[in-house]
Amino acid sequence: MPSLKELRNRIASVKSTQKITKAMQMVAVSKLRRAQSAVEAARPYAQRVEAVLTNLAGAAKDGEGPRLLVGSGSHQTHLLVVCTGERGLCGAFNTAIVRLARDKATVLASEGKTVKIICVGKKGYDQLRRTHEKQILELIDLRAVRTITYETARPIAEKIIALFDSGEFDVCTLFYSRFRSVISQIPTAQQLIPPELGETKENEKATSYDYEPDESEILTQLLPQALTVRVYRALLENAASFFGSQMSAMDSATRNAGEMVKKYTLRYNRTRQAMITKELIEIISGAEAL
Repeated sequence: MPSLKELRNRIASVKSTQKITKAMQMVAVSKLRRAQSAVEAARPYAQRVEAVLTNLAGAAKDGEGPRLLVGSGSHQTHLLVVCTGERGLCGAFNTAIVRLARDKATVLASEGKTVKIICVGKKGYDQLRRTHEKQILELIDLRAVRTITYETARPIAEKIIALFDSGEFDVCTLFYSRFRSVISQIPTAQQLIPPELGETKENEKATSYDYEPDESEILTQLLPQALTVRVYRALLENAASFFGSQMSAMDSATRNAGEMVKKYTLRYNRTRQAMITKELIEIISGAEAL
């Protein structure tokens, strides 16, 4: 049975941890508000870019168009861009994204495809290198980035395009966590090259546009920008999902610490009462013996 001193030390240790988790929860709440506002502000622009790209791609029929739109014509080599957090203490946020990417890599490998991986975020790299170290091309570290901006996503998109132009892969898929709410983040896989485009709505099919310059030239300029917008949105969604998951995890840890404090305090009081009772019995027994 632990001594009273050991129990006091445990209680003090758990209370100290509880203060840390509570502080981390409050910080996550503050950062989540800004991250959520950034995501909500970026979504309409990203959706309009997708709509314009879908319309232009629909006009370029018969599989014609820039390589970023139609692909290389092969599906042998796949590049997986896995976006995770730079830190832990966020529940299953990082693990869920890595699991989705790992399952995709396993399926592709079973089909005889070649898999290459770019990790955006240290935690994803730490998990993937245990099983796919040879497939990892690069780790993009964003720990020095305090605020996600369009310029944060641009180098990542340019690297993907450069690898595609040099023939390093045929298909590129982006993995991230889409933010739905504080308690709901959805691991998502989005194909970047060739891009997965939504279907044109019926009322949009009847609308005819004359483009100047032609669709192919506009697509050549728009596709790299659209890819950058997709990466930028994924980073924003990831940031909001990370802070939402961290807030939930720290709230749960704080409550668990409170339960442990109650448990150890009750145990301390019972042990102390037992020691007092034992001393009283010894004193009474000694008095009666006299």
